Amino acid sequence: MHFWKLLKRRLLSWLRSVKILLDECIDRKLAKQLPEHEVKTVPQMGWAGINDGELLRLAEGEFEVLITVDQNLPFQQNLAVLDLAVLVLQAPSNRLADLQVLVPKILAIVDVAPRGTATVVSE
Repeated sequence: MHFWKLLKRRLLSWLRSVKILLDECIDRKLAKQLPEHEVKTVPQMGWAGINDGELLRLAEGEFEVLITVDQNLPFQQNLAVLDLAVLVLQAPSNRLADLQVLVPKILAIVDVAPRGTATVVSE
């Protein structure tokens, strides 16, 4: 019986897999904390150093969610015109240790985060 529950859980997580882009200010090791999802980093995509507006346009074509720690992004960009959800992590710093505590909340919201808006994820 345990095998079937585990298999069901794996299948459901596979069905809900979300394509996530981690902003360059986030440690790439955070991707390992989101194993059910397809996660890439801005540098992996070759987009390091690109301004926020262009990054959002590029991300929209490839990803469903952008995760960042840039608190100003929602105020500086018109997210409403994008088919992309933005999660803004609010932590004491962008160090991996500070961001890891937010992983359960990220996992709880990443597949339902509304596109065209920014959602703040904090403790």
